[in-house]
Amino acid sequence: MIDRRTGLVSIIVPVYNAARFIDETISYVQKQTCAEWELLLVDDCSTDQSREIIEQKIQEDMRIRLIVQIENGGAAKARNRGIQEACGQYICFLDADDIWMPDKLKVELEYIKKVHAGFVFMGYEFADISGAGLGKVVHVPERITYQQALKNTTIFTSTVMIDRNIISDEDICMPYIASEDTATWWRILKKYGAGYGIDKNLVRYRRSADTLSSNKLTAVRRIWNLYRRQEHLSVIKSAYYMCFWAFRAVLRRI
Repeated sequence: MIDRRTGLVSIIVPVYNAARFIDETISYVQKQTCAEWELLLVDDCSTDQSREIIEQKIQEDMRIRLIVQIENGGAAKARNRGIQEACGQYICFLDADDIWMPDKLKVELEYIKKVHAGFVFMGYEFADISGAGLGKVVHVPERITYQQALKNTTIFTSTVMIDRNIISDEDICMPYIASEDTATWWRILKKYGAGYGIDKNLVRYRRSADTLSSNKLTAVRRIWNLYRRQEHLSVIKSAYYMCFWAFRAVLRRI
């Protein structure tokens, strides 16, 4: 059993062939105005120089840890391994190519303590492949329930902070399905009540040209399968929520 350290933030990053961004991503964490963190980089059998870059960074900062997966299992398994190894009271997720502004952790920590919440998230901005903001900021509600989240998948993984003293690791761990992060947020909201949003833009979601033109039908199928297979909603209810989801998904991207 790993001893949990009160007040420490465990930041979990799944890494797979992320050599292009990982040095920069680590630097964003190191620049945080909150210094009470550990960075768990879970290498999912990368075939590029990701591991070598991380090992060099470890020599410079003892708060950084490398966890090596035996076989490639995808982001959900990598994040779950990070949760198992984490020492912090708080869990944050950061994708290997996303960007945090320096006050991201400080603002969330202050807020999660203020509202005595187990689950908080914040707004974010779309960025291009270089990391430059595109001016399209996604605003988030102050409070969101399970029913509201079914209509609005506005919770972005790299903005989330979870208090493990309130929400169990079993409920934080992600299922091995498509859109595993959304399924996890729904499960947490359904069991623990509302999540709390911070409508500040301290995270950038980096998207490549390929992502911008990705197959929208695939996204629709993933969400539909979540409604039907994961949440066991009827066809009518699934279609109802899907209409709201599609409308808001389009608004976020135009």
